[in-house]
Amino acid sequence: MGGINSLNTIFLIIGTIILIVTFIDIFWTALWVDGAAGPLSKTLTTICWKGLHIISGEKSKLLSLSGPLILTMTLLMWVLLIWTGWTLFFAAEEASLIDTQNRGPISWSDRIYFTGFTLFTLGIGDFIPKEGFWQIATSIATGSGMLFVTFGVSYVLSVVGAVTQKRSFADSVTGQAENAETLVIQGWNGTDFHNIDIFLKEHASHLTTLTQQHKAYPILHYFHSEKDEQASSVAVAIFDEALTLYTFGVPKQYQPNKVWIKEARSSVQSYLGTLHAAFINPADNVPPSPDINMLRAENLPTVTDEEFQSCLAQLKNRKKKLRGMVQADARSWPAEST
Repeated sequence: MGGINSLNTIFLIIGTIILIVTFIDIFWTALWVDGAAGPLSKTLTTICWKGLHIISGEKSKLLSLSGPLILTMTLLMWVLLIWTGWTLFFAAEEASLIDTQNRGPISWSDRIYFTGFTLFTLGIGDFIPKEGFWQIATSIATGSGMLFVTFGVSYVLSVVGAVTQKRSFADSVTGQAENAETLVIQGWNGTDFHNIDIFLKEHASHLTTLTQQHKAYPILHYFHSEKDEQASSVAVAIFDEALTLYTFGVPKQYQPNKVWIKEARSSVQSYLGTLHAAFINPADNVPPSPDINMLRAENLPTVTDEEFQSCLAQLKNRKKKLRGMVQADARSWPAEST
């Protein structure tokens, strides 16, 4: 590596730093389940989401492009950074590359071209690395390109699979009811609410899985469905409001299985814990309380208004988080949209 001057040393250092930071971001985002997104990906995601909110005016049709666009932009960012890093690295020595066709001095476009086909193909042969260190560097560059492609494909498939499960959960909840009160009323069997036990068990398990996927891939929060019935934010709000009615609005002797209620409420709480990774903040105002009078209109057993409101006062922070999640998804609170 003789003959490297100070300017070229700067290229070497900058290129190495870019590569290290980029691969840390890739491993952080694609492999670290509890680490959320890497710093570069998190910054890009936030900028893209806020920009789309401004451009779209919160129109669902345009926002439905946010997830695929952010995912594409993330992959493109990684490609460009890896490409740039290796290009600068190979610029550290004037004679690091050899033109086998003797067309003159190696230009920047030649280095960009060589780096590109080294990363993503087996090479063409019109440019080859200088013997020794640069041959080893070329092999490492090729390996990093293959590694990126492997991680990139795995990441995309994992995210797309999680998006499908997310919409499946939303469909299964909103398919039962468009608001919490209706969901509770449908669980009454004439004697108690045990008809809803299996529903609570299955959906608590499903939501727990979604929570782990959101922890691993915070980008899932930015996959916006055009239809309200496929929006997980609305479904989680309906689900939790129904749990609130079952827990605090219905006398204990009529309530569903307490184990499944506790597990379901815990799964919602864990899901809300993933919002900070996507910079989703609690709403300023508490959303409307569930309408317990709808249950009374169907002759269902309920607690008194005083007892119900007293319990709801303890849930203000939780309900603000739920409303903040719904608002971040450009949706209306279920009770306000029906």
